[in-house]
Amino acid sequence: MTGITAPKSPVTTAEFADGIREQLKYAQGVTPEQATPADVYVASSLVVRHYLQDAWFKTQQDMINGSTKAVGYLSAEFLIGKQLRNALLNAGMLDQFDEAVESLGFKPQDVVDAEYEPALGNGGLGRLAACFIDSLASLGVPAFGYGIQYKYGIFKQEFDKDGKQVEKPEYWQANEEPWGHVDYNRSQRVNFGGKVVTRPDGSKEWQPEWSVRAVPVDYMVPGYASGRVNTLRLWSARSYDEFDLATFNKSDYLNAVKPQVAAENISKILYPEDSTPQGKALRLEQQYFFVAASIHDAIRVFYPGQDKPDLTTFPDKICFQLNDTHPVIGIPELMRVLIDEYGYTWDVAWDITTRTFNYTCHTLLPEALEVWPAELIGELLPRHLEIIKAINTNFLAELATKTRDKAKINRMRIVTEGDNPQVRMAFLAVAGGSHVNGVAELHSELLKDVTLRDFSDLYGDKFTNVTNGVTPRRFIRLANPRLSALITEGLGTDKWLSDLELLKGLEPLAKDDEFVKKFAAVKQANKVDFANYAKREYGFELDPNTMFNTMVKRLHEYKRQSLKILALIARYADIKSGRLSADDVLPRTVIFGAKSAPGYYLAKMTIQLINNVARVVNNDPDVKGKLSVYFPWNYNVRLAQHLIPATDLDEQISQAGKEASGTGNMKFALNGAMTVGTLDGANVEIRERVGAENFFLFGMTVDEVDKLYEEGYSPAKYYEADPRLKAAIDMVSDGTFSNGDRNTYAPLVADWLTKDWFMTLADFTAYCSIQSDIEALYREPLEWNRKALLNVANSGYFSSDRSIEDYLTRIWHTGPLV
Repeated sequence: MTGITAPKSPVTTAEFADGIREQLKYAQGVTPEQATPADVYVASSLVVRHYLQDAWFKTQQDMINGSTKAVGYLSAEFLIGKQLRNALLNAGMLDQFDEAVESLGFKPQDVVDAEYEPALGNGGLGRLAACFIDSLASLGVPAFGYGIQYKYGIFKQEFDKDGKQVEKPEYWQANEEPWGHVDYNRSQRVNFGGKVVTRPDGSKEWQPEWSVRAVPVDYMVPGYASGRVNTLRLWSARSYDEFDLATFNKSDYLNAVKPQVAAENISKILYPEDSTPQGKALRLEQQYFFVAASIHDAIRVFYPGQDKPDLTTFPDKICFQLNDTHPVIGIPELMRVLIDEYGYTWDVAWDITTRTFNYTCHTLLPEALEVWPAELIGELLPRHLEIIKAINTNFLAELATKTRDKAKINRMRIVTEGDNPQVRMAFLAVAGGSHVNGVAELHSELLKDVTLRDFSDLYGDKFTNVTNGVTPRRFIRLANPRLSALITEGLGTDKWLSDLELLKGLEPLAKDDEFVKKFAAVKQANKVDFANYAKREYGFELDPNTMFNTMVKRLHEYKRQSLKILALIARYADIKSGRLSADDVLPRTVIFGAKSAPGYYLAKMTIQLINNVARVVNNDPDVKGKLSVYFPWNYNVRLAQHLIPATDLDEQISQAGKEASGTGNMKFALNGAMTVGTLDGANVEIRERVGAENFFLFGMTVDEVDKLYEEGYSPAKYYEADPRLKAAIDMVSDGTFSNGDRNTYAPLVADWLTKDWFMTLADFTAYCSIQSDIEALYREPLEWNRKALLNVANSGYFSSDRSIEDYLTRIWHTGPLV
């Protein structure tokens, strides 16, 4: 007998239906007969919020009145995905919702589809933050997620007639948004500019030039089966003086709203293009805006009604996790608050600050470790620049007591020397926090050995690892209900949703041919579903009887979408030239998904190339039914939840030593996809756990990459040595994929042949060679699915619940509410 432990709310179907009717009437102003699916979506969401409210209040009160330290997760992005189904699952109301909606004459899927996905993140960083706040609530740990309520997201991706990426505003709040509660009564003032004056007693006072109002927008974060509801608090920027009536009455309408525009720009767009001074300033304004509001908010929350609280207890109330370098300006901000507003000495303030903050580094790329011009910080945050310089001075003095190596001390400066000094935010985070963690075992080792080696040498006890994870509730239970049901059947329980290591119990079933066939049937049904979804949403004609081969991730050179598209072109060329008989080709559908940063020239050109390869290949009768390429635009969580369960083969082919972790690799493995990849990021740990024989490994190792850099890498040598690579690049160069125009991709080709910093060409032959192993196994469906099932069974480690438990023991030193 199967043991079902999923939460089940005492709310009945009839009560849920009555709640929808009431919300339709009093909130939407329509009757059930007049209502649209969008009306019912809003009403249903308000009903769920209503039933979560008491648990939300109790969680807050227990957090404030208890002795359990809370977590403040500071992140520039939270890619939370659609909220309704997730909230229903965690609250135990999925069945009641489905039945109630049907009783009112609506299809549940139509209602769910009416929700517009919040555009509050971009890639893995934001999705990880969303998984973490879900797990914190599910484990009963008191927590706030703190970030920004972006009005237009990063951008809505479209493709023009030439296949180029076009960025459009993402109007995700164009209709009613029932999940975010705007709380004007708990807004915070955030200041910018001005000057610093010295008071008669020698203390400093920041006299800002302008201010904005940070208005909190609160999202409930219900835990799965925990009874706890945490808060995601996102800040929206508003102006205190948004309208100048006198100016307006002079018919100067634009200048009449200039202060409003300047303030609201702060929360309009995630990662504004920063190649201009104005763009850089806006990014710094954003970062300071949300951390300053969050720090003041935390003081308000944990010391209610106290004008002069004892903030020496602040690190016992809450610890802040800096999700990458974006929130690091919070370190000098807390110092400023403690010294200037509450009168603490420098030493006491520094002790409080360093016990409050911890830092997660998400990169190994030096250029991704944020560096700000000191001049810009001085213009926007003059008091903070003084504090940063003082931190730097004290830090250099401390280093002098630890080492006599002057070159090392100089390398570790937080503020560089010279005519244009820069502030190294990662260095500030290491100096100003208690712990520093990487996000995969390999990544953490490389952080210590390479990226932050000097700091690791002298402050080794600060460094630790927490391998990333994903929430199984969204990415298996909701995204893949068929697989979820099969797992529960195989294990005899659904407890795996809150203890993912229980998936290990599936391992013996990989020897059961009948169970493996059920697993294969789940995958095939998911592929049919995705083909229908792709037809409906994009107009694509996918054949679910082909291998679905997927590469979805942010478009960046180190992730090497170029390697995938060049190999695909080489396969196409082999068929066209007759080197490979079409009859011998394993039918394959290749699916890309990626956004490029608006100012990233080569990445955007790669997107254009992929789209045009798709155009040529998909319209060539010589390869019809054997090879097809699709690039659904505007990749997001909704698309991921449809595509990942349908994928046969996942691509994790970044250059070894460049990917911090990756979480897409975990989602695919947990959903029964096989992986082809390098020894990079969390691929290493996935391969160790699922078994080397169940992972398609290729490419150079980190040591081999480093050696080739040292010896001098010449990409043209690889171009000349491999005829298939040469043919592929020549087709890009000769206009095959640009209607005969040889100039379209000339910069991309030139980069491949003369620079190729991430060694796409060096790994090309190995990548193509592994394809024969992949295709041979895929032609044996029972064995392929047996290995895919073993991937699922051995990926339980990659739960965000486990990640949070590691943070709790290694870094935060707190736990669930009693």
